[in-house]
Amino acid sequence: MASTPATAGHDAPSNQRVLSVLLYSDDADVRAAVRLAVGRRPAADLPAVAWTEVATEAAAVAAVDAGGLDVLVLDGEAVPAGGMGLCKQLKDEIYHCPPVLVLIGRPADAWLATWSRADLVVPHPLDPVAVAEAVAELARRRLQGAAQ
Repeated sequence: MASTPATAGHDAPSNQRVLSVLLYSDDADVRAAVRLAVGRRPAADLPAVAWTEVATEAAAVAAVDAGGLDVLVLDGEAVPAGGMGLCKQLKDEIYHCPPVLVLIGRPADAWLATWSRADLVVPHPLDPVAVAEAVAELARRRLQGAAQ
Protein backbone atom coordinates (compact mmCIF):
# COMPACT_ATOMS: atom_id res chain seq x y z
CA MET A 1 0.00 0.00 0.00
CA ALA A 2 1.49 3.32 -1.08
CA SER A 3 -0.46 5.53 1.29
CA THR A 4 -2.58 5.30 4.37
CA PRO A 5 -5.70 7.27 5.18
CA ALA A 6 -3.66 9.35 7.63
CA THR A 7 -1.36 10.56 4.85
CA ALA A 8 -3.75 10.34 1.91
CA GLY A 9 -3.97 13.64 0.06
CA HIS A 10 -0.64 14.94 1.32
CA ASP A 11 2.94 13.79 1.03
CA ALA A 12 4.01 13.61 4.69
CA PRO A 13 7.68 14.70 4.34
CA SER A 14 7.12 17.77 2.16
CA ASN A 15 3.46 18.49 2.97
CA GLN A 16 2.76 19.00 -0.75
CA ARG A 17 -0.58 17.98 -2.22
CA VAL A 18 -0.70 14.56 -3.81
CA LEU A 19 -3.51 12.86 -5.69
CA SER A 20 -4.78 10.04 -3.49
CA VAL A 21 -6.13 7.19 -5.63
CA LEU A 22 -7.71 3.98 -4.37
CA LEU A 23 -7.12 1.04 -6.71
CA TYR A 24 -9.33 -2.01 -6.13
CA SER A 25 -8.78 -5.29 -7.93
CA ASP A 26 -8.22 -8.86 -6.81
CA ASP A 27 -5.84 -9.23 -9.78
CA ALA A 28 -2.30 -7.96 -9.19
CA ASP A 29 -1.75 -7.75 -12.97
CA VAL A 30 -4.72 -5.37 -13.37
CA ARG A 31 -3.41 -3.21 -10.51
CA ALA A 32 0.04 -3.12 -12.12
CA ALA A 33 -1.45 -2.19 -15.53
CA VAL A 34 -3.40 0.72 -14.00
CA ARG A 35 -0.37 2.00 -12.08
CA LEU A 36 1.76 1.77 -15.22
CA ALA A 37 -0.88 3.56 -17.32
CA VAL A 38 -1.22 6.46 -14.87
CA GLY A 39 2.46 6.69 -14.05
CA ARG A 40 3.70 9.18 -11.46
CA ARG A 41 0.90 11.57 -12.40
CA PRO A 42 -2.02 11.21 -14.81
CA ALA A 43 -1.41 14.62 -16.44
CA ALA A 44 1.13 17.42 -16.23
CA ASP A 45 -1.32 19.78 -14.52
CA LEU A 46 -2.06 17.35 -11.68
CA PRO A 47 -0.10 16.38 -8.57
CA ALA A 48 1.78 13.11 -8.19
CA VAL A 49 -0.27 10.03 -7.32
CA ALA A 50 -0.22 8.27 -3.96
CA TRP A 51 -1.76 4.81 -4.46
CA THR A 52 -3.82 2.88 -1.95
CA GLU A 53 -4.14 -0.63 -3.34
CA VAL A 54 -6.68 -3.10 -2.03
CA ALA A 55 -7.71 -6.57 -3.16
CA THR A 56 -10.89 -7.10 -1.13
CA GLU A 57 -14.26 -5.42 -0.92
CA ALA A 58 -13.93 -4.98 2.85
CA ALA A 59 -10.57 -3.21 2.50
CA ALA A 60 -11.96 -0.93 -0.21
CA VAL A 61 -14.99 0.05 1.87
CA ALA A 62 -12.80 0.69 4.93
CA ALA A 63 -10.38 2.87 2.93
CA VAL A 64 -13.16 4.95 1.37
CA ASP A 65 -14.96 5.24 4.70
CA ALA A 66 -11.74 6.55 6.30
CA GLY A 67 -11.72 9.44 3.81
CA GLY A 68 -8.89 11.37 2.22
CA LEU A 69 -9.22 9.81 -1.24
CA ASP A 70 -9.54 11.83 -4.44
CA VAL A 71 -10.35 9.16 -7.05
CA LEU A 72 -11.45 5.53 -6.91
CA VAL A 73 -10.51 3.00 -9.59
CA LEU A 74 -12.58 -0.18 -9.25
CA ASP A 75 -12.14 -3.33 -11.32
CA GLY A 76 -15.55 -4.42 -12.53
CA GLU A 77 -14.15 -7.91 -13.13
CA ALA A 78 -12.87 -8.41 -9.57
CA VAL A 79 -14.12 -11.49 -7.73
CA PRO A 80 -15.99 -12.25 -5.63
CA ALA A 81 -17.14 -8.61 -5.38
CA GLY A 82 -17.08 -6.77 -8.70
CA GLY A 83 -16.32 -3.10 -9.01
CA MET A 84 -19.76 -2.18 -10.34
CA GLY A 85 -21.60 -3.51 -7.29
CA LEU A 86 -18.99 -1.92 -5.04
CA CYS A 87 -19.37 1.39 -6.86
CA LYS A 88 -23.15 1.32 -6.34
CA GLN A 89 -22.67 0.56 -2.65
CA LEU A 90 -20.12 3.35 -2.15
CA LYS A 91 -22.19 5.92 -4.06
CA ASP A 92 -25.24 4.99 -1.95
CA GLU A 93 -23.47 4.91 1.41
CA ILE A 94 -20.57 7.41 1.39
CA TYR A 95 -21.42 11.09 1.70
CA HIS A 96 -19.50 12.99 -1.01
CA CYS A 97 -18.09 9.77 -2.43
CA PRO A 98 -15.02 10.46 -4.55
CA PRO A 99 -15.48 10.10 -8.32
CA VAL A 100 -15.25 6.51 -9.54
CA LEU A 101 -13.64 4.97 -12.60
CA VAL A 102 -14.90 1.43 -13.22
CA LEU A 103 -12.89 -0.93 -15.40
CA ILE A 104 -15.53 -2.94 -17.28
CA GLY A 105 -15.23 -6.33 -18.94
CA ARG A 106 -16.35 -5.17 -22.36
CA PRO A 107 -17.84 -2.02 -23.92
CA ALA A 108 -21.32 -3.59 -23.87
CA ASP A 109 -21.19 -3.46 -20.04
CA ALA A 110 -21.38 0.35 -20.07
CA TRP A 111 -25.14 0.28 -19.44
CA LEU A 112 -24.57 -1.64 -16.20
CA ALA A 113 -21.90 0.85 -15.16
CA THR A 114 -24.57 3.57 -15.53
CA TRP A 115 -26.69 1.67 -12.99
CA SER A 116 -23.69 1.50 -10.64
CA ARG A 117 -23.36 5.32 -10.86
CA ALA A 118 -19.77 5.10 -12.13
CA ASP A 119 -18.48 8.51 -13.20
CA LEU A 120 -16.41 7.04 -16.05
CA VAL A 121 -15.65 3.60 -17.47
CA VAL A 122 -12.77 2.07 -19.40
CA PRO A 123 -13.15 -1.42 -20.91
CA HIS A 124 -10.73 -4.33 -20.72
CA PRO A 125 -8.29 -4.81 -22.33
CA LEU A 126 -7.08 -1.60 -20.74
CA ASP A 127 -5.91 1.17 -23.03
CA PRO A 128 -3.21 2.98 -21.01
CA VAL A 129 -4.03 6.36 -22.56
CA ALA A 130 -7.74 5.97 -21.80
CA VAL A 131 -7.01 4.96 -18.19
CA ALA A 132 -4.69 7.94 -17.60
CA GLU A 133 -7.13 10.36 -19.24
CA ALA A 134 -10.05 9.04 -17.16
CA VAL A 135 -8.12 9.30 -13.90
CA ALA A 136 -7.00 12.83 -14.86
CA GLU A 137 -10.56 13.92 -15.68
CA LEU A 138 -11.93 12.58 -12.39
CA ALA A 139 -9.05 14.12 -10.44
CA ARG A 140 -9.72 17.53 -11.98
CA ARG A 141 -13.41 17.25 -11.07
CA ARG A 142 -12.56 16.35 -7.48
CA LEU A 143 -9.88 19.00 -7.04
CA GLN A 144 -12.04 21.72 -8.60
CA GLY A 145 -14.91 20.74 -6.32
CA ALA A 146 -12.63 20.90 -3.27
CA ALA A 147 -11.42 24.38 -4.25
CA GLN A 148 -14.96 25.76 -4.29
